Amino acid sequence: MSQASRRSFLAVAGSGAVTTAVVAAAPSSRAASPSASSSASSSASTQPLVAHVRDAAAGTVVLYVGHDEVVVQDHDLVRRLTRAAGR
Repeated sequence: MSQASRRSFLAVAGSGAVTTAVVAAAPSSRAASPSASSSASSSASTQPLVAHVRDAAAGTVVLYVGHDEVVVQDHDLVRRLTRAAGR
């Protein structure tokens, strides 16, 4: 039996609602981070993406894109992800 990593489990289990919410939030995230290069954003669209709300009160979201980890402070994104998850 193959061993499933936590990241692969989260990627499969949360891909529906989280991906939808993050894709909906992507335009505002890009606007908040003008230093993101277009080549990075185009390669990110082909990678698995998982959003982890680390601290809802502080607005901290960790985005796992492929093998990269990006920490974002965005209260509005936390609110939208929470709403998309039905919480």
